[in-house]
Amino acid sequence: MVDFYLPSDGAPQGQGPLVVLLHGGFWRQAYDRTHLTSCAAELARNGLVVALAEYRRVGGAGGWPQTGEDVAALVSAIRRHPLAQGRPLVLAGHSAGGHLALWAAAQPSTGQLRVVVIAPLADLALSDRLGLSGGAVADLLGGPERVAERLPEADPVRLLPLGHPVTIVHGTADPIVPLAVSEGYVAAARAAGEAAGTGGPEPELRVLDGVGHYAPVIPGTPAFRTLLTVLQG
Repeated sequence: MVDFYLPSDGAPQGQGPLVVLLHGGFWRQAYDRTHLTSCAAELARNGLVVALAEYRRVGGAGGWPQTGEDVAALVSAIRRHPLAQGRPLVLAGHSAGGHLALWAAAQPSTGQLRVVVIAPLADLALSDRLGLSGGAVADLLGGPERVAERLPEADPVRLLPLGHPVTIVHGTADPIVPLAVSEGYVAAARAAGEAAGTGGPEPELRVLDGVGHYAPVIPGTPAFRTLLTVLQG
């Protein structure tokens, strides 16, 4: 399921990016795309075409691999949408949506795009060790007994080097997904790129001093302005 948000004058005549926006909520059924509607609407008011997407979640019909499969499928579907024709694609996600954006970008079927993630659960192994949100990673992967088995296919740090430009926006005052999770992903990406000798783009980490988990997706905040600037490219 996807809701499209267009600039107020309708689909713009230019060839700016189409932003596929994935919500967070630790992949749980209780949290859906509605909590990013104001974010998507404000991005559109600033000239972006936004596709606010939904996926199956834990506690509903989701979990792994269904949740990931949904995102990979919707990216492919959006590429075929008339609004996407001739436009660069930006795959963006907040928190758990950031994990899904990074994971989907690593899939062969995804094609060329740019990735922008906000406070992402980019390192599932570290997030699991930290016990974030009461064991949310284990819940996604089918229980503690399935974590080791499924991390190689589900954890973005196991799918590096990525080969796409990535920008990570993360605040230093985030108690929900600590900055260390993004730092771990960036370090792993750098090491993977060096080992592969690809010379590809390293992730850019934009650290926002004193910013918490939600401010970058709340219109009107300075952190949101940073996100907007990054998405506009």
